[in-house]
Amino acid sequence: MADDNAPPDSKLTRTKEKWAREGRFLTGKITRPEDQRLPPGQHLTKDWPVLDLGVTPPVSRERWRLDVYGAVETPVFWTFVEFAAQKQSRFTSDIHCVTTWSRYDNEWEGLATRDLLAACQPREDARFVVLHSYDGYTTNLALEDFAAEDALLAHSWSGEPLTEEHGGPVRLVVPHLYFWKSAKWLQAIEFLTEDAPGFWEVRGYHNRGDPWAEQRYSGD
Repeated sequence: MADDNAPPDSKLTRTKEKWAREGRFLTGKITRPEDQRLPPGQHLTKDWPVLDLGVTPPVSRERWRLDVYGAVETPVFWTFVEFAAQKQSRFTSDIHCVTTWSRYDNEWEGLATRDLLAACQPREDARFVVLHSYDGYTTNLALEDFAAEDALLAHSWSGEPLTEEHGGPVRLVVPHLYFWKSAKWLQAIEFLTEDAPGFWEVRGYHNRGDPWAEQRYSGD
């Protein structure tokens, strides 16, 4: 099961809470994916900025474990070797961060969330998932967002193992939502029958986080 360690308070956390109160970066525009590739209020970068809560948990592949539990028929408890032995998928997708940067054409490899669902078999009353990270971070997703066709638990990026600073050994990638929903340093996935907002969601950020609807903050 996930650790009970609470994420540390940090200058970044306080700054982003202030942005939520002020509605920082909002443009008021809504652009559909078929009209334009870049969501409203975003700008392109070729770099991959590093954003976290100020703690990078030192979790090697040898120490890493994934717990999948809650409203499922078959709980899963995998080592990295067991995780890597599952069917692997490769997807190319874009990143859209709520801090306004986007990065195109990221190549991921890992376990598709739909294949994880086939392994754990959520109960009929399961509606949400909460992602738990090794740094104490949490974020919530509706089950249908978690099950998106290009969502995966990624262990590699651009043909190389995912680095520690970007969430390795394994992170979630849900490309159609702002990237704070794609939890780094993934430790556990909890299936729930009722929603349970996570770290940023209780600090003024939108419960879903659709970049095309510019759902940056609560009430957007």
